[in-house]
Amino acid sequence: MSEDNIKRRARGLDRAFDILDFLKEVGQPLRPNDIAKGVGSPKSTVYELVESLLERRILEPVGRDGHVYLGRQLYFLGQAHLRHFDLSREADQALQDIVAQTGETAQMCLLNGRKYTVALMKEGARHFRISSDIGENAPIPWTASGRLLLGHLSDEQIVELIDEGDFILPDGQRLSLEVFLKEIRQASEEGFFSFDSVADTFTHCFAAPVRDEHGVCVCTLCIVAPRADAQANYRHYRQVLLDSADRLARRIND
Repeated sequence: MSEDNIKRRARGLDRAFDILDFLKEVGQPLRPNDIAKGVGSPKSTVYELVESLLERRILEPVGRDGHVYLGRQLYFLGQAHLRHFDLSREADQALQDIVAQTGETAQMCLLNGRKYTVALMKEGARHFRISSDIGENAPIPWTASGRLLLGHLSDEQIVELIDEGDFILPDGQRLSLEVFLKEIRQASEEGFFSFDSVADTFTHCFAAPVRDEHGVCVCTLCIVAPRADAQANYRHYRQVLLDSADRLARRIND
């Protein structure tokens, strides 16, 4: 295969993933024409890729008006991934242990490209819901976990990774790059970060890194608690989280 053909196929693969990511973010079936507008690709290219993805059941037709959405084949691929991905299985148990010891909502969080996402979650024993939707992307600077997940990158790599608009916080204020980088280095050194959530006005977020054998933070374990309870139980929640992250790291690295 020529170098040009290899590059052309690679571009096609990138656009196919753009289509899947866009449908996930939108969360509803769309026509190929609307998908093309959303991902910024030529209509002819998107129609061709959609047909290919439909043939492989990566996408499925919805209704009679030409709408398509994520297909069941993705579910089966995800199940196969989970059966062989020790981190997910082990993290699920770690989250159960955290909830049992604290009564608070526990999460496992990851980087998803240029964004942050909650990959797993166990809700705490409360009558009201304190959580994020699993798989929903969020700006990295908005999160406690983001300070830990970027610790292995250089300043230049961090600047290149994060979209400029993601430094604008939900209240409209801008998080300075200098402060963000300082918090990343401090969190990486201490192996822990917590702060009052910038996404709402009543929760406090705790995050601890789960590092691989090279010391890179591959995911975080988190506790999301009401601010008053977080303050009253700060030392306990922090220690539970650190111990859980340390045990999880040992299990997946053994």
